[in-house]
Amino acid sequence: MPTYHEIMSTKLSALTTAAQEWEDMAGEFDDQETAYRKDVHGISVGPTWTGFSALAGNQHFNDTLEQFQFAQTEAKAMAELLRKAASQFHDLREELKDVKAEAEKDDMLVSDHGVVRFDTTSLSEGAKMALHHDPTYQESVRDKERTWQRRIDAAVKKVTDADGGVETALEEASKRDLLAGGGFNGEAQGNIEKYEAKNTAEIATRINNGEATPADIREAQRAFRDNAGDKAFSQTLLNSLGPDGMVKFTNKLSDLSHSGDKGDRKDYAGLQKGLANTLATATKNTDSDFYKNWRKKMRKAGTKQFDLDVAGDKIQVGTGHGQQARGYQSLATLMKQGDGYSEDFLRDMADDIRKAEDKSQGGDPDIWDLRGDFSGKEDGWFANDPLDGVLEVMSKDPDTATHYLDPGADRGNDNLEYLLNDRDWNQVDNSTWTGNVEHTASDTHDGDVRKGFGLALEAGATGNEPATANPEMGRHTEAQARIMHDAINVLDYGDPDGRQGEDSKADADNVLKSEEYANLRGPLTRALSDYSPDTVDILAGDGPGGRTGEEGALGDGKDSQIQNSRSSVLRVMRGLSEDDENFFHLHESQQRYMAEQMGGVDPNDHEEMKNQAAKIGEVNGAVNAVGGDVDLGERDDKVGDATDKRVYGYHVVGSAVTGIPVVGDIAQRTVDATANEWLKGVTAEEGLLARDRISSGNDAAMDHLDKFFNNWVDKSGHDDVSASTLQREAGQSYTSGRESAYDALRERK
Repeated sequence: MPTYHEIMSTKLSALTTAAQEWEDMAGEFDDQETAYRKDVHGISVGPTWTGFSALAGNQHFNDTLEQFQFAQTEAKAMAELLRKAASQFHDLREELKDVKAEAEKDDMLVSDHGVVRFDTTSLSEGAKMALHHDPTYQESVRDKERTWQRRIDAAVKKVTDADGGVETALEEASKRDLLAGGGFNGEAQGNIEKYEAKNTAEIATRINNGEATPADIREAQRAFRDNAGDKAFSQTLLNSLGPDGMVKFTNKLSDLSHSGDKGDRKDYAGLQKGLANTLATATKNTDSDFYKNWRKKMRKAGTKQFDLDVAGDKIQVGTGHGQQARGYQSLATLMKQGDGYSEDFLRDMADDIRKAEDKSQGGDPDIWDLRGDFSGKEDGWFANDPLDGVLEVMSKDPDTATHYLDPGADRGNDNLEYLLNDRDWNQVDNSTWTGNVEHTASDTHDGDVRKGFGLALEAGATGNEPATANPEMGRHTEAQARIMHDAINVLDYGDPDGRQGEDSKADADNVLKSEEYANLRGPLTRALSDYSPDTVDILAGDGPGGRTGEEGALGDGKDSQIQNSRSSVLRVMRGLSEDDENFFHLHESQQRYMAEQMGGVDPNDHEEMKNQAAKIGEVNGAVNAVGGDVDLGERDDKVGDATDKRVYGYHVVGSAVTGIPVVGDIAQRTVDATANEWLKGVTAEEGLLARDRISSGNDAAMDHLDKFFNNWVDKSGHDDVSASTLQREAGQSYTSGRESAYDALRERK
C-alpha cells in the first residue's frame, strides 16, 4: 500500500525500464525458438525416426517448442502490464499533485507525508490572535483542513487501488499452469482490467458459495472502486458471470446486505452498488456485439426463477413459502442501486420486461406475482414489480422518461396508455380458506404500486427530476405536453383522445382517489403544478383548446401546451387532492403564477389589468370549489357530520415544499400574505356544500380576493392602480369559476 510520500517520490521510470527488459526478453525467447526449431525440432521431428520412442520424443520436442512460444507471450504481456501501470500511476500522481496545488492556493500546507495544516504564516497579527481565541474561527479552519485532508486521502486511495489491480494482473499473467507441468503462461495478456474482472468473478463465486474471506470482500471492493467506468473490466466481469451468474450474485448480495452484522451489511451493499455501476458501464454501447449477446441471454434469465431470501421467507408456512424471484425482478433491484445507465439500455429493459408480461405481446400478466407485500422500510427495496422498478430508475433521467412515455405526434408509442389503462398492476397472490381447504383468491396490488411509474411520469412530463422544480414557470416541449395531455385524458376518460359524450367515463376524480393510485398522486401533483400556466388558462376558459379541449396537445416547440377540457383538469385536481398536501401544492403554484402574471401587465393598460383580475377570480372560484368538495356523490344524503370534517388543514405557506416553481419576490409575498384568508374561503366552500347551498355566495372567499389585490397594489408600488376595480372584476368571475368546478365534479348519471 503506497503512502503519500512514496507516491510523490517514486521514480516511475523504473517501471518503463523493467517493461523494456521484459520486451527484450521476449526477443531473446524468439531467437531461442528460431534456433530450437531449426537445430533440434526440425531435425528430430522428421520421417527417419519412427516407433514408440519417436512418438514420445516428438511430443517432448513439441512441448519445448511451445514453451518458447508461451515464454514470449508471457514476457510481452508483462511488458505491456508494466507500461500500463506506469501510465496509470503517472496520471494518478498528477491528480494528487493538482489536489495539493489547489489546497495550497486555499492557504493550506501539505507535508511530505500528506498531512494537511492551515498555513498561518501570511496571517496578520490580528488574524492570528483571532485564530487563537475565536472558537468559531478555529472550527472553520478545522473544517477546511478536514475537507482538504479528505481530498488528499481520496487521491492517495486511488493510487492504492490501482496498485492492487496491477499486483493482481502481474500475478495472474505470470501464473504457471501446473496441470501442464508448470510452464509459461501462454494465455497471458496485457490488460490489467480484464485480470481484475476475472478475479472479481471468482470472488463472486466464492461469495455465492459462502466461501469468501474478508480479504476477498476487500479485494472486490477495491476492484469496483478502481475500475469504476472502465468498459473492459465491466464487460469482462459480466461475460464471466453471465446473466444467470449476475442474478445469483446480486441476489446473494441482497440477502447478505439485509441480514447479519450491520458492518457486513454495509460492505455487501457497497459491493452491490459497485456491481450496479459496472452494469451501467458495460451496457453503455447498445450497438456492440457484447450488448446484443448479453441482452439475448438476459431475456432468458429474466423470466427464470432464482432463490432470494426476501421472497422465499415472506410466507413462513404454507403456499408461498420458498417462492423464488424472477431474473428481471432481481435485475431491477440491482439497477436501483446504481446510476448512469444509458437511455437505450433503460428503454430496452423496460421493453423486454413488458414483452414478458404483456398478454398482447405473448407475455404472462401474472409472471411477477408473488405472495406477500413487498413495500415499506423492510422490503420495499426489492423490485417485485420489475417494470415499475426500471421506471423508477428511468425517472432520474428525465429525457429518457420523456422519450419512453411520449405517445408521439401520431400516438405510435403506446407505453403511456399501457401503463395507465391496460397493464395488470395487481401482483400479489392471495388465498381464501374454507375450513382447512385453501382456495385461490383475486390478486391485489402491492403497497408501493405505481411508485416508479409516478416518478417517471413526473420526470417525463416536466423534464425535471422528481421533486425538483423549474427555475421559472413556463411552457413545455411538444413531447412533454403530449405526455401530460394524454395522461389527463386517459385518467379521466380512459382514452387519450378525451372523448366526451353520454358514454364517456369522466371519472378521474374517483380513479385517483382510490388507494391503488396513492403513489401516483404526489408525482402527478408536482407535474400538474409545473403546468400552472396551462391549467390557469384552461380553468379561466382561455386555453387554446377552449373549455371543451382538443384531442391532442398543442405542439409549438418549447411553448407547447396541454389542451384538455376544463372539466377533466378539475376532476384530476380533485382526485389528486385526496391528499390535502397536494391541494395546497396545486393552489400555491397557480397563485404564484397568477401573481407573477399581474406584474407583467402594464398598469396603464386598464382593460388588461381587469382581464387578469377576472382570470384570478375565476380560477380561485374553481380551485376553492375543488377544495371544498368532500364527496359530491353523497351530497344528497346530507352527511350529518360533514360540517365537522376538515379536509384541508392549515399549511405554513412559504415553507420548504418541493416541486413548486420559483417566482419573483413581489408575487411570493402577495401570496404569502393572503394564505389565511384563502384557507377561510376554502373552509367556507366546504360548509356551503355540507348545507346544500352551493348557489350561495362565499364572503370569506371575497375577503381573500380583496386582500390579495390590496397586497399586490401595495407591494408592487402601483399606487395609481385601483384595487377596488380589480376586486370587483375578480369577485364577479369567482362565481362562474366555482360553478364550473361543481358541474365537473357533480355525480355523473
